Amino acid sequence: MDRKTLAAYDQDAAAFARDWHDQPAPVDLQEVVERFFVRGGNSADIGCGSGREVGWLNASGFSAVGFDASEGLLAEARRRYPGLKFTHAELPDLKGIGTFDNVLCETVIMHLDGAQIAAAVRRLLGIVKPSGILYLSWRITDNADLRDAQGRLYAAFDAALVMAELKTTALLLDEEVVSASSGKKIHRLVAKKPGLEIRE
Repeated sequence: MDRKTLAAYDQDAAAFARDWHDQPAPVDLQEVVERFFVRGGNSADIGCGSGREVGWLNASGFSAVGFDASEGLLAEARRRYPGLKFTHAELPDLKGIGTFDNVLCETVIMHLDGAQIAAAVRRLLGIVKPSGILYLSWRITDNADLRDAQGRLYAAFDAALVMAELKTTALLLDEEVVSASSGKKIHRLVAKKPGLEIRE
């Protein structure tokens, strides 16, 4: 993760959490998850922030754990959802993480240096079980990288960089939309990982 971005989230974790939980519900994200995620499978939210999606996933029958690089945001998630599991992990490495039927990574990879994005997508796909689902989205930044008033990085990159890492998957959804929750323009993908070959 970009260090200035991480520092911003750690420093103002409570304020970011309030903002996210005060936003309209991400009904578009929820509809996509309901449509494509493996029912009864285990799920991971990579970059879970203050736990909003982990809470919804578990309440909706998708057993989920949350991972984030910000200890401040993890503390907010644990406070808001004391019965759920939240663990420290950082893209692109995601050290110590197992595999999951469903992996959600909502608007996270644009906080990485552009040189790390391909490796991050490759690693995200690596923690998806065979025949599992990867949901991946990022906020679209045109032309050049930028930082917001809090210092968070929004990397500008070509979607082809991501697509190249997903070439072995079946792409089930590929769209640019305005997020129902944040009101920001995002690129959203859903990819299904190939299953295991059965050899005679």
